[in-house]
Amino acid sequence: MAFPLGAPTQSTVWYSFMMPKQHPRRRSRSIQIGSVAIGGGAAISVQSMTNTDTRDARATLAQIERCAQARCDLIRCAVPDMAAAEALKTICAESPLPVIADIHFDYTLALAAMEAGAHGLRLNPGNIGSRDRVRAVVSAARERRVPIRIGVNAGSIARPLARRVDAGDMALADAMVESALEHVRILEEMDYDQIKISLKASDVRTTIDAYRALADKTPWPFHVGVTEAGTTRAGTIKSAVALGILIEEGLVDTLRVSLTAPPEEEVVVGREILKSLDLIAGGHRFISCPTCGRTEIDMTPIAEAVERYLIQTDPPLTVAVMGCVVNGPGEARHADVGIAGGRGQGILYRKGKVIRKVPESELASALIREIESILAEGEETQ
Repeated sequence: MAFPLGAPTQSTVWYSFMMPKQHPRRRSRSIQIGSVAIGGGAAISVQSMTNTDTRDARATLAQIERCAQARCDLIRCAVPDMAAAEALKTICAESPLPVIADIHFDYTLALAAMEAGAHGLRLNPGNIGSRDRVRAVVSAARERRVPIRIGVNAGSIARPLARRVDAGDMALADAMVESALEHVRILEEMDYDQIKISLKASDVRTTIDAYRALADKTPWPFHVGVTEAGTTRAGTIKSAVALGILIEEGLVDTLRVSLTAPPEEEVVVGREILKSLDLIAGGHRFISCPTCGRTEIDMTPIAEAVERYLIQTDPPLTVAVMGCVVNGPGEARHADVGIAGGRGQGILYRKGKVIRKVPESELASALIREIESILAEGEETQ
C-alpha cells in the first residue's frame, strides 16, 4: 500500500567534531508535539515519563525540571483520574518541556488533559469505548493539533491475537503489529493525521522484529523503546542493543529508555545511545579507560566526578580521563582536554599539549577547572 509522504522537514544533526555521515532513515510523516518535531526526517528526540503522583504538581514539575537539565526533549505524565487532569493545568503551564498525557480507558480524561494544555496524548482508541467517544477525542485533538500515540506492549495485545500467539499460530511481534494497526485504522478512518506508534516488549528480539514488521505498513513516525527493560544496568544494556540496531536501520523517530530508575537517568542513557552513533549536535564526549593492573591512581571516583559535571553542564568538548602511561597520553592529547594518570599523580592536557602535573587528589577538580577555562575563553573545540 502506498502512502503520500512529504519531504523531510528537518535534517538530523551531528557532533561538530564529526564529519557528516547520513544514516538512512525510514520516511515518515512529520508531527509536532509542542516545540518538538517528530518524524519527517527530524532529529531523534529523547523522552521520559515522570514517576511522581501527577496530582502533586510541584513534585512533578521538580522532576520534569531535572529531566530538562539532563537534556530531555519530551515528558509524559500519567493521568489516572480527574484530579491528575486538573493538576496538568499547572504542570503544562510551567513545564519547560512539552507534556504528553498518558490515558487509559477513560476518554473524559483525554478531553480534560487537552483542556489543561497537554501537547500530546498516549491513548489507544480501541480501549476507550464507543466510536462516539473516540470521535470526541479526535475532534478535540484535531482542533488543538495534539498528536496521539498508539502504544502496544507485548503484554497488552488484543485478546483474539493473544490467543493465536498462545496457540502458536502467530508470532508475538506480528500480533503486536496487527494490534497497533487495528487502533491506527480507527484514527485513519476519522481522517486524523497526527499519529505516532510504539511497539514495545521487554524482550529485545521481539521489539526489533515488531518494528521491522511494521515499517512498510504505515507512514506514521515511530516511538521506540524496550518496555520494562529493568534496572539501570540491565535496562541500559537491553535498550542500547535494541535501540542501536533500530536506529542504524532508520526505524527510530523518538525514543524512551525505560528503566527502574529516576527518569532523568533514562534521559542520560538515551542521549548517550544517540551520542555513540553521532546523532546529537554539540554536547560533550566522555572517554575514560576501563583501568587495569598498570593503573596507579584511583580512577573510578575521578571519572565519576568528571562525568557528573559533564552531564550537568554538557560542554561541547571531548574530555578524556585515562589511568596509565600506555594509552593515556595518546587519548588525552587527542581530546580537547584530559588527564593521564601516573603514580599518585597525573598529567593535565589541553589541545594536545601538556599543561602541568597534578596530584591525584586534585585531578578531577583540575580537569573541571580547565574545562571551565576553555569555555570562558570561547576556544574552538574539535
